[in-house]
Amino acid sequence: MEFEALRLEVWRANRDLPALGLVVMHSGNASGIDRERGLVLIKPSGVDYGALRPEDLAVLTLDGGRADPAQVPDGVSTDLRPSVDAPHHLALYRADPAIGGVVHTHSNFATAWATVGRSIPCVLTAMADEFGGEIPCAPYASGDEIANAILSHRTRAPAVLLTGHGVFAFDRSPRAAVKAAAMTEDAAKTVWLATHLGQPAPLPSDEIERWWTRYHESYGQVTRP
Repeated sequence: MEFEALRLEVWRANRDLPALGLVVMHSGNASGIDRERGLVLIKPSGVDYGALRPEDLAVLTLDGGRADPAQVPDGVSTDLRPSVDAPHHLALYRADPAIGGVVHTHSNFATAWATVGRSIPCVLTAMADEFGGEIPCAPYASGDEIANAILSHRTRAPAVLLTGHGVFAFDRSPRAAVKAAAMTEDAAKTVWLATHLGQPAPLPSDEIERWWTRYHESYGQVTRP
C-alpha cells in the first residue's frame, strides 16, 4: 500500500470508531504501519474524532521517535503529540510482523467483561470464525507493562481484553483491526445478554476449529493472505 493510501486508511479507521459506537469523545485510537519504511501512523492525543484530518496523524518510527519530515513519503508532518497509547501499538508491531493495524477502544460491553477480568467464552459460531476461541482477558497492567500483558495473553484471536481498561484489537491492516474491535464488542454484548437467559455453553474445540478453518480458508470472495 502506498503511504498516502495508508494515511487515508488509518484516518478512516479512526473515524469509524465513534461511528461504530466503540469510543466516545476522543478516547481510543487506531494506527497502521508502513513495514517497508518502518513508519507508524497513529491518532494524535486528545483530538476529537470529528475534528481529525488525515494530515493530523502523527508519524513515528518503530523505536518510538518522531519521524523526520524528510522521511515521510507524502511530505506531511504535524506538531500534534501522538496518542499516549503509542508505545503499546509500537510494541505490538515490533513483536509480530504480521500485524498491520492496531485499534484500542473502551467499548461498553467488552470493557464490562474487562472490568471484572473475564475472558469472553467462545459460545458462538461467529466467534469461532473471527477469534478461533475465547477472547482472552489479560490481568491489570499499567505503563510499559500493558504491551507485555497483551503479548503474553494473546492467542490466535485478533483481540485481547485488559482488566480494568478496555480492548486492544490487531490484524493485518487498520481496516481489519477495526473489524476485530467491532466483532469483539458485538460478541461481548451477545454473550452478556445470553448469560441473563441462561448459561451459554462453549462450543466444542473441534467445532471451533471447523468454523475457524472454513472462515479463514474459503469464506468470502478473496483468498486471504
